Parts: sequence; C-alpha cells; structure tokens
Amino acid sequence: MPPRSLASLAHALGAIADLDGALVALGECLAELDRGASIALVQYDARKDMLRERLAPVGAQIVRSTLETTYDHLPDTIRSRVSPGGQFVDVTDKSADYARLFGFGSGVDGGVLSLRGVRVDGALSAIITLYEPRKIFGTRTTERLAPAMPLFDLAFSRLAERDAREEAVRTLEDVTQRVHGEYVRKLGQMEAELRDARTSPRGHDSIGAVEAVAIQADSARAAEEVRRSGRRAELAEQQLATAVGQLEQTHIELHRRSEALRQRTRTLYLLDKLLTLDAVTIDARALVDGMLALVGDDMQAQRCSLMLIAPEPDHLYLAAARGVAPHIVEGMRIRIGEGVAGRVAAAREPLLVQDVRDASQHPLLRDQYFTTGSFISFPLVYHEQLVGVLNLTNRAQRGVYGDEDVERVRLLGLVISLIATRHHLSDRLLEAISER
Repeated sequence: MPPRSLASLAHALGAIADLDGALVALGECLAELDRGASIALVQYDARKDMLRERLAPVGAQIVRSTLETTYDHLPDTIRSRVSPGGQFVDVTDKSADYARLFGFGSGVDGGVLSLRGVRVDGALSAIITLYEPRKIFGTRTTERLAPAMPLFDLAFSRLAERDAREEAVRTLEDVTQRVHGEYVRKLGQMEAELRDARTSPRGHDSIGAVEAVAIQADSARAAEEVRRSGRRAELAEQQLATAVGQLEQTHIELHRRSEALRQRTRTLYLLDKLLTLDAVTIDARALVDGMLALVGDDMQAQRCSLMLIAPEPDHLYLAAARGVAPHIVEGMRIRIGEGVAGRVAAAREPLLVQDVRDASQHPLLRDQYFTTGSFISFPLVYHEQLVGVLNLTNRAQRGVYGDEDVERVRLLGLVISLIATRHHLSDRLLEAISER
C-alpha cells in the first residue's frame, strides 16, 4: 500500500477541481513509492483514433505537450489489453522506443514502460503511461501503485462528467437565450399588432384583447417551465453528488479488502517458501540466512536480525543479521531482560515501535542508527519454550510498521520457531560461529 493512505488520497482527489490537480496528487503518490519513476496522462480522441495531448506532473505543476500520433502505433496485442482499462500492461518489446513515443525523452534505456487505459462511459478516454527503472529485487512500482489507480479513474470520470454537465448547461443556456429572444421578438411583434389593431378604425379591439390574454398565458407557462427545469437540474445534481460519494466509499472499501487479501496471499506464499527451504536445505547457516532473507525482503526491512537462545542461562546470542552496524558481530550475547530483544524475550510479547521519538529510547541491539524509527521485535516460542527473537528495523521507503505487520510476523515466527527447533539451529549455529 502506498504511504499515502487510500482514504487520504480519495479525499485529495475528491477535493480537486480540475484534472491538473488530480494528476499532481497521483504524481505525489508515485514519488513516495519510487522517485525514479515517471508518469503521464495521454488524452485519446476516439473519433479520430488519435493520441492528442500529454500531461505530466512535475512537482506541483503540469507540463503539457502535443503528441498527435495515431493509437494504432501500438501493437495489436498491447491495444487489446490497454483499451479495456483496469490494469497496467507492460510494453516488453522495444520498451525504450515506445517510451520515447510517449514523450519520456532520452535516457530511458533499461526501464519498463507500462500503459493503463482510463475509460469514461464505457469508452477509452485517456491512457496512463508509467516508466520505471528495471528492478532485480522488490515489488514492481505498478503493483504498489495499482490500489490507487481506481480512485484516480473515479476522479477522472467525475471531472469528465462535470465538464460534460457544464457543456450541457452552456448549450441549454444558449438554446434558452435563443428561445427567449425569439419569444421577445414575437411578443414585441404581437404588441405592435395590438397597438395597430387598437388604433385601426375597423374596430378590432375585442380581437386584440384576446391576443393579449393568450400572450400573457404563454408567458406564464414558459416561466413555469423554466422554473421546473431548474428544479429538476438541481435535484439531478444532488443525486449525482450523492452517488459519486457512495461510489468513492465503495471503492475505498473494495481496495481495503483487496489489499487485505493480497497481504494474506503474500503471507501464504512466504510460508510456502519457508517450508520449501526447510524441505530442501539441511545446512544450518543456509537455513538461517535463507529464512532471514525471505522475511526481511517481504517485510521490506533494511536491517534484520535473528537471535537464538544461548547455552548460558538467561542469554540470547546473535545467530544471523544483515544491514546492522559493523560493531555488531554474530555470536554476541544479550542477557534476557536487558535491551529491546532481551525485554521482548523476557515478556514473550512482541514490541512494535512506530514513532521515531519512541524508537530513540529503545536502541535495538545497541544500534542507534535508525532512519525511520519504526521496528518490530518478535519473540519466537515453540511449545511454550523460548526459541529466540526476530528483529525487523528501518522499513524501506521510510515506511512505518503497523499492527497488521505484527500479525504477519506472528505467522512467520511460528514457522521459523518450528524450523529452528526441528534442526537444532541454536546449537549447530553456535558451533559453526565458534569454529570461525
């Protein structure tokens, strides 16, 4: 999930008044995920099958440029997947060439171009183009940005509907003015005829009076129709605003559930990887390093460590670590009840720190070089026996760990405890460290 929550992004997109503001909000969301990535919206003219104007957020500004290229420049396989919208489609072949076609300029070699259609009233209206550096490890930027895109689609549709309503209002006003002008002209003509009839010696006074009454009745009916039309327009506007609000809330709830399902799926995948590692590996060092790498990468921890129970009473020792300070070496002891890991081991309760001011008071493994101030220290317990402590520190992209992350670590910790107990990793790793 992006650092900007779906609720705050929905609020930002709901408060903007034009497409530029929506693109700026989307660009800020992308910058929080990957500052090396670029995004732009290309407007599509369905009548001429042309890609017209390119709008790219740069900071708080929108840079506009003209493309004027046909949509069929893209391969048929790409167009057939982009036109329905709903997901990013990678342009795998000649990605750099198509990136230049969409205005990403020079220096785009080595990255990946992704396209996503934006539909309004069932028809393709624009294309979101995203260019990101190619990654070897970690989650793709398109995957992390995907939960925010339906909210942008909703804002885009809302703005398009508003523009259409404004155009309809302008058209209605023009028609009303023309009808009113014609009405005034005819009314003036009838009044002139009435005056002529009254001054005529042929005596058409009774006919003139009837015509005047008819004119007044027509005027009253026209005024009432205008009033009713205005009232109907107000009611339609209120109903539309209510429907848009409900749709936004539905999208937020849908994405919240989708994100929860995605996290559960990732957890199941990681559990499968841990159990597979246990099934194919018997080397103690390979097991511990593999488990720490899997959990650290999945939890986006820039630094992580695994402490196991030491042979000395009431002590833990550092079995494996990555990204820690140079003075922290494998095999070092920590007394249970002292320090973060020691207190977690003594209480057998996980510790979650989210605020940097709190984190500064808890030097994890005597290491105070925090960059985010957020960490999780989790006790590993198997059959009520303490196995060790798992520490995850400094979430990537300056993210903050939450309660849902603690729940994921709880499931992973059960499997790690099982593997560590089954393979007697505490004794075997200590022997390997002593032999170095």
